[in-house]
Amino acid sequence: MAAMSASDGTAASPSPAELSARLEQAGAEYERLASLGLALDITRGKPSAAQLDLSNPLLTAVDGESFRAADGTDTRNYGGAEGLPELREIFAPLLQAPPGQLLAQGNSSLTLMKDALTFALLHGRPDSPEPWARTGAPVRMLCPAPGYDRHFGLAESLGFELVPVDADAEGPDLEQVATLTADPSVKGIWLVPVHSNPTGVSLSAERTRALMALETAAPDFTVMWDNAYALHHLREPHPEPVDVLGLAREAGHPDRPLVFASTSKITHAGAGVAFFAASERMTEWFLAHTGAGSIGPDKVNQLRHARFFGSSEGVLAHMRRHAELLAPKFAAVDAVFARVLGPEGLAAWTNPGGGYFITLAVRPGTASRVVKLAGEAGVKLTPAGATHPYGLDPDDAIIRIAPSMPPLEEVEAAAEVVAACVRLAAYEAVASGA
Repeated sequence: MAAMSASDGTAASPSPAELSARLEQAGAEYERLASLGLALDITRGKPSAAQLDLSNPLLTAVDGESFRAADGTDTRNYGGAEGLPELREIFAPLLQAPPGQLLAQGNSSLTLMKDALTFALLHGRPDSPEPWARTGAPVRMLCPAPGYDRHFGLAESLGFELVPVDADAEGPDLEQVATLTADPSVKGIWLVPVHSNPTGVSLSAERTRALMALETAAPDFTVMWDNAYALHHLREPHPEPVDVLGLAREAGHPDRPLVFASTSKITHAGAGVAFFAASERMTEWFLAHTGAGSIGPDKVNQLRHARFFGSSEGVLAHMRRHAELLAPKFAAVDAVFARVLGPEGLAAWTNPGGGYFITLAVRPGTASRVVKLAGEAGVKLTPAGATHPYGLDPDDAIIRIAPSMPPLEEVEAAAEVVAACVRLAAYEAVASGA
């Protein structure tokens, strides 16, 4: 878990009279906010309309007279399975991947993850004794938790057994990972290495090096390295993406990491470009299988992006404009939680340096109650447990807050409601002896 603000999430132990007074006050404040008739949604980390507007020049970057790429390619036609070279050159240094090992594909990195896992299940990887789906045993995926619900849902939908793993401020618990990967049925691990979803943790180079060097029972153990938030910084200084491909090569396991990224939260969320990177052998493996179902990606859209950014520095300048819109929203949530929850030690929360989420740790056993209370007061939250495999948080304590999409004043109002719900649920639990 990333460093938390305030306490450890355990409510203080007031006297019976003080507890009664606090519970009454918390209930009254909740009823006041619930009576406002709010209809707010902070469930998903979607870019706001203002953020999407930053990329509107994409819509006119290519027209009927300017559809040829820098090398003369007619982007309207078939071909170019690797993606446009000029766009790959722009993103290669940002993602710490050699241009020749970086593919520019469709709009969704999650789709590329699904493809990679499906190929492994049906065909196996180059070092696989057999396709993963034909081993005759369960196929297991390690899931650092709290983690990204879409990763968990994707793996579950493909038939993987999800195995939770603890994480700290540098990444997944190495001792747990080493123990679990002694089982050959453990085929991979999900990682969001920079500003992870939802805790904001960034993997250290040391932890990454150890993961790449780890000896595993499965020769085809795969690190699903999702660089979803590698460029999404809220302030300086910020972590840089780790050269995971270089570290894997040095450790003698060059084929272990599969790197994914996209511009989904950089330009237009539904019309961006997704990237895949790996060793040369694994890049060839991926292209060989995608070639059976595609005659090339949307190169017109890739040309739009290449012209819009112009260079790697153009991407970074664009991300600084995103930060100007996002940072005040994160600061607003932090300020409300500090004012309402901090003095009485009722919760703990992250104040991340990037990404799209705040992790709120409430009194164990009350997260579901907080989500229910918030919904009844007009604030929709991600379901409690969504941050854990199978949607099951064993402590019922973690709630993911996504402040990016609503306007600032709505984010502030939603934070007030959430804080009031946390306060009420905490004192209800204390009063009941839970």
